[in-house]
Amino acid sequence: QVRLVESGGGLVQPGGSLRLSCAASGSIFGNYAMGWHRQAPGKQRELVAVISSGGRTVYADSVKGRFTISRGSAVNAVYLRMNTLKPDDTAVYYCILSMIEGVHWGQGTQVTVSS
Repeated sequence: QVRLVESGGGLVQPGGSLRLSCAASGSIFGNYAMGWHRQAPGKQRELVAVISSGGRTVYADSVKGRFTISRGSAVNAVYLRMNTLKPDDTAVYYCILSMIEGVHWGQGTQVTVSS
């Protein structure tokens, strides 16, 4: 069983920054990707960013140049640095871990961008 715990969400003004963290534990083995999805009220869940075990990254067009995903060097962790936040970034952000045997999700952390 894999457990993902997110932290770092909160309320921020437009133009501000936040850093999300996700720590993974449990039966994690082999090569795996980690990343973030988000779901805004009334919208479908969407990919924000993902990083492979080799460090390759993919970003949604809407966050390119503003968000940076990275992995912990010694632990099963993934981070999302979010700069120049916009009200449209308001959503619940979910951490994911993808292995051959399946995809695991965290419980989510709320990010609200509002003045």
